[in-house]
Amino acid sequence: MRISTIYLVVLFVSFAVQNISAQENKDYQQKAEQLKKRKERISEQEKEALKIEVEEINKRYEKNQISYEESKVLKESAAKKRALNIENRITIIENEILLLERNNGDVLSVEAMDSTGISALEINIDLKRADGSSILWEKSRRLNKELKYDRRTYSDFVMAIGLNNGLIDGQSINDSPYKIGGSRFFEMGWSWRTRVFENTNFIRLNYGFSFQFNGLKPKDNQYFAVENGQVELQEFEYDLRKSKLRRDNLVFPVHLEFGPSKLHKTDKTMRYSLTNQFRLGIGAYGGFNIGTRQKLKYDRNGDKVEDKLKRGYNTNDLVYGLSAYLGFDGVLLYAKYDLNPIFKNALIEQNNISLGFRFDF
Repeated sequence: MRISTIYLVVLFVSFAVQNISAQENKDYQQKAEQLKKRKERISEQEKEALKIEVEEINKRYEKNQISYEESKVLKESAAKKRALNIENRITIIENEILLLERNNGDVLSVEAMDSTGISALEINIDLKRADGSSILWEKSRRLNKELKYDRRTYSDFVMAIGLNNGLIDGQSINDSPYKIGGSRFFEMGWSWRTRVFENTNFIRLNYGFSFQFNGLKPKDNQYFAVENGQVELQEFEYDLRKSKLRRDNLVFPVHLEFGPSKLHKTDKTMRYSLTNQFRLGIGAYGGFNIGTRQKLKYDRNGDKVEDKLKRGYNTNDLVYGLSAYLGFDGVLLYAKYDLNPIFKNALIEQNNISLGFRFDF
């Protein structure tokens, strides 16, 4: 009984080993066939890539970005590169096939060391279609085709901060009822910068959107109150530790920007850089008031009180004005002035004015 059992186990193991060996042999043969199909497509792929490169060179020549001689040199260089690619890639595939056939598919994996010092197996993944063509290679080729030689539009994150105040009709800024150091503004948004002319970057259109936060802090223990439809400053009944009115706006600025730039040109790209270059922008903005609130901090009967009053305070819903900036690189002196009055139907008009620094990242 025991001998029969051992015999059956031996037969089963032998059968399993034979099946595994046959499967492995089949797998490596399939892989070898796939490699041969890839080898057949190499020449076609490289010729197609060369065709795309030549088309891009011809486009640059037609736009007068390069001379005829330059285009001829670039085409010859591209042809040599593709010919070498065909030769090297075919050699690599042939060596892989020989390695598989010589070892019946039993090829050791290459052990690689990553940047952390941990040992890991190197895995080469390539997605295939039914005809054996490479999906990854096709996607890479399309991405390369989409690379623009001349990039005319750039984008920046914009942040500005500085002093804020109100210009009152018939009064100078020195007579302002608002604290000059205490009234501040903050702005952040996104901007796009597009070159206006084809062959020079001296004039650009700078446009985008920004959130503005304009604060006004009254002097002499005063706060904002609404009386008979008019917003006015009144004496507060307790000693104020803080009194501030803040208006939040969403605006869409547009500036005409002037200044030199550095041209960086290669055989594949042409880029203009504003690094360490002088910039001057003059323009306007328009948008909406999205919120107005007043914050009061004071002591009442020994208790610290903080009131946050979110009301309209008769502020204008539409916001529009003029703005300008100048400076070097991404650090700029920045000024803006609201053409719309701060408060609607005010007997004495006052307009918001700001001066500070703008940073383009």
